[in-house]
Amino acid sequence: MDITLPARNGGRESYRMVGVPAQARIGASFPRIAYAAAHVVADRVAMIDPWSRPAVDWERTMAFRHHLWRLGFRIAEAMDTSQRGMGFDWSSAKELIRRSIAEARTVPGADLASGAGTDHLAPAMARTLDDVVGAYEEQFSFVEGEGGKAIMMASRALAAVARGPDDYARVYDRILGQASGKVILHWLGDMFDPALKGYWGSEDFEAALDTVVAIIERHAGKVEGIKISLLDADKEIALRDRLPEGVVMFTGDDFNYPELIAGDGRKHSHALLGIFDAIAPVANAALAKLAEGDRAGYDALMAPTVPLSRKIFEAPTEYYKAGIVFMAWLNGHQDHFSMIGGMQSARGICHYADVFRLADQAGLLADPDRAVARMKGLCAVAGI
Repeated sequence: MDITLPARNGGRESYRMVGVPAQARIGASFPRIAYAAAHVVADRVAMIDPWSRPAVDWERTMAFRHHLWRLGFRIAEAMDTSQRGMGFDWSSAKELIRRSIAEARTVPGADLASGAGTDHLAPAMARTLDDVVGAYEEQFSFVEGEGGKAIMMASRALAAVARGPDDYARVYDRILGQASGKVILHWLGDMFDPALKGYWGSEDFEAALDTVVAIIERHAGKVEGIKISLLDADKEIALRDRLPEGVVMFTGDDFNYPELIAGDGRKHSHALLGIFDAIAPVANAALAKLAEGDRAGYDALMAPTVPLSRKIFEAPTEYYKAGIVFMAWLNGHQDHFSMIGGMQSARGICHYADVFRLADQAGLLADPDRAVARMKGLCAVAGI
């Protein structure tokens, strides 16, 4: 089966489909904790003003969570993959968290953790550290009040008002000290969110590392783990090697995740990844191979997903959500390619064509005929 796709030189080229759809292992045990950060499905009819009034198709959004649970993944809810801070506001996030926690209770073995941040406090409105603490307290109170586990998201407001490492320590000490359950921390790099540049009070990695490790050591009994999203395997390993006993590393490295999850024979990372939203069937089968001690089989399945992930998360990385939702549309999890805030326009047709090719080569187009038909429609809209 062939399809005409745009070429980088401005022309067109014929692409022949080569992929064999992946076969997931339903019911397989994973040797790692595996969270998939899940996207939301926009309601394209109700979204009359897509730039400022988000509207969610709750039925399809919950159905996608059931898809991930069925494949054995935990869900990291209301994170940046769901467009937190990029069109998806705290009011909508609260409804998403409430619905997802309630839905998880209906699914044996389903698990999730939910993002608690300060995004309802505009950075320009934050005057003091107490403003930031109050914002975190409000969101933690909601998540924990619903019976959920909190992921302490990085705060744009804190990055705006903090004057150094001690200010970060003060805020994190306060929130972790009063959290009712164990918390997952999130170190999100500025390639994902430019407003977080210099997080932890320094642009120097070693200095930032010292700050975050000291915070974790003071609260080791309250910290389940930390997700690091710096797209640098060496930096993740440096933090992983310094974590206290009982605190786990969750890789958020969408460039280098296979080797970080597999480990070096001494230590390994668990996973909290946005790319798992898009590659869930293959990641499921690969983790099942790893559980059986079949590293070669794991590598063979994971390796073709890496070029796809690197394409989806290419700079400007903050727009990766478009590729995630594009994959969900190609695979029939939603019947349109519209996003909150019109974010599908953040990438061009050549980017989507590259994602399409790489998804096919990784075995991630569940129904190639449907995927081709949908890609042809997108190309037609783009004048291809």
